Amino acid sequence: MSTSTRWTLAVLAVVAALLTGLVAELRREPAPVQHGRGTVAPGAEQDLSMLRARAALSPCPVGSPGAGPSALRGVTVECAADGAPVDVAAMVADRTVVLNLWAYWCGPCRDELRVFAEYQRRAGAGVTVVTVHQDDNQAAGLALLAELGVHLPTVQDGRRQIAAALRVPNVMPATVVLAADGSVARILPQPFANAEEIAAAVENSGR
Repeated sequence: MSTSTRWTLAVLAVVAALLTGLVAELRREPAPVQHGRGTVAPGAEQDLSMLRARAALSPCPVGSPGAGPSALRGVTVECAADGAPVDVAAMVADRTVVLNLWAYWCGPCRDELRVFAEYQRRAGAGVTVVTVHQDDNQAAGLALLAELGVHLPTVQDGRRQIAAALRVPNVMPATVVLAADGSVARILPQPFANAEEIAAAVENSGR
């Protein structure tokens, strides 16, 4: 074999190795980035931002830190509207709050969300309805709210911290009525068919 042939083969071998490395690099999955308590795949934050914009949820209520029900103090979740952390005890302090606990895969929950939106429209400022999405798949929850056109304040609680703190039965949907003094007025592990049923349940909770 001539010297020129050997040089040609060597160059070809180097080129082949470089091409193999390039292909392997292009095929490599980008590493997930750290965010909050876990990891988020690249592009997921952008997807959530787009879903939040589509859902157009009302801001989560705010209150005074250190106030609110003692059972909820120290419980922090995420506001679905913007991803900001929410002090749950402060959020529900000094107001009558109706918590609707649901998940995107729950059929009765889907039917009920619009009912709670209608109830809030009728109840006005005297009552604050907050929905609590109890599944880790926040994107699916936001997508459903956008599809239904429900814009109620919503918190993301995939770990079900709120339900655990308030000792809500492990069923969905479930509703918790919190009095303005922070006490749990009523826990209702049942679906509601219309706004009138919710209004009656909230009214009876004050007796």
